Amino acid sequence: MGQTVQEMIQSKAESARNAMRHLSNTSVDVRNSALLAMADSILTFKDKILEANQIDLEEGQKTGLAEPLMKRLLVDEEKIARMADNLRQVAGLPDPIGEMTRMWERPNGLRIGTVRVPIGVVGVIYESRPDVTVEVSALCVKSGNGVILRGGSEAIRSNTTLANILSETAEREGIKDVIQFIGITDRQAVREMIALPDYIDLIVPRGSYELVRSLMRDSEIPVLGHADGVCHVYVDEAADPDMAEQICYNAKVGYKVAVCNTMETLLVHERIAPQFLPPMFEKFTAEGVELRGCEKTQRVSPDVVPATEDDWRTEYLDKILSIRIVSDFDEAVQHIETYGSHHSDSIVTENYAAAQQFLKQVDSAAVYVNASTAFTDGYEFGLGAEVGISTQKLHCRGPMGLEGLTSYKYIIYGNGQVRT
Repeated sequence: MGQTVQEMIQSKAESARNAMRHLSNTSVDVRNSALLAMADSILTFKDKILEANQIDLEEGQKTGLAEPLMKRLLVDEEKIARMADNLRQVAGLPDPIGEMTRMWERPNGLRIGTVRVPIGVVGVIYESRPDVTVEVSALCVKSGNGVILRGGSEAIRSNTTLANILSETAEREGIKDVIQFIGITDRQAVREMIALPDYIDLIVPRGSYELVRSLMRDSEIPVLGHADGVCHVYVDEAADPDMAEQICYNAKVGYKVAVCNTMETLLVHERIAPQFLPPMFEKFTAEGVELRGCEKTQRVSPDVVPATEDDWRTEYLDKILSIRIVSDFDEAVQHIETYGSHHSDSIVTENYAAAQQFLKQVDSAAVYVNASTAFTDGYEFGLGAEVGISTQKLHCRGPMGLEGLTSYKYIIYGNGQVRT
């Protein structure tokens, strides 16, 4: 008789936990060697990856998968090269395991310290993006964690191919079973994963708001979640217009539209709005961006669609942009606090005091001065890759790299002390 879904998931979780115990005790040289071998394998089998991805893309077209999601699904030679580079970058990072973060001595002579250790087994539930398979595997191998990957149905062939390449390469390098992939897309698989707190230590969802919230609600395992990526760029009255135009364009359409660090709302100071917005609107319109704005914005351009209250709170992940003209700095910050998701927000200004106040007052995982929000990414931050981007404040915030995949334990050195 074949395994049930429950038995299959538990078996994979047990295998990942056993493999993690071995992996966490290997030298960093062993882990790095495996990562470099994985990078080579990704390039060696690129045709196989492209073939699998083409089938996923054709299926996505048949089922009417939205254009932004199709772009996230696409794997080409450039993306494969970046996957390999992700693996190599992570291999080149310092070993996070065993790092002594602090040490102190008590009056009784006890020496107490904290040392970094792997979290354990990480379950990652994700949609659309095949490169997540590579990024997460790289970070978990380097940080000594086991990983269970459950990708979405739209990328099942791409993910299966990538996971097989990575796990088979790791096994050849002496790291067996640490990368586990769930090759079924039935939702029961997710329900079984989040009901295994004895085997899985952390759930990391990467997908829609609905996916994240449902997992945070139902999981028996801690979930590293995030809210929507409702990101803002505020163009201050003291902004350099050319710089602001480049940043705003890049934050919305210059990199990718359907990612969580994309600008969804543009805030502009009323003193520069009449001069700044018209050419900005021309650039956005030429890219097919639908513009929705407040009453003041509509007076600047009557072609702008009226924005609703819901627009200020919406993560479009599409070529839609909300625009609001604000009377001053405080109104901009208040708008971000009221409607933002604490993900990534930026100010464009030549005023040093305004920049420092923005950094201080805006409570987001990533706060920028004179730069695009598109940089909120583990790869761009020099973390090699990321498991996800957290907007929580506990344990890890922002792009979750190697350090975010570790916990710590206390180690205590004594010479016969007893408590009285």
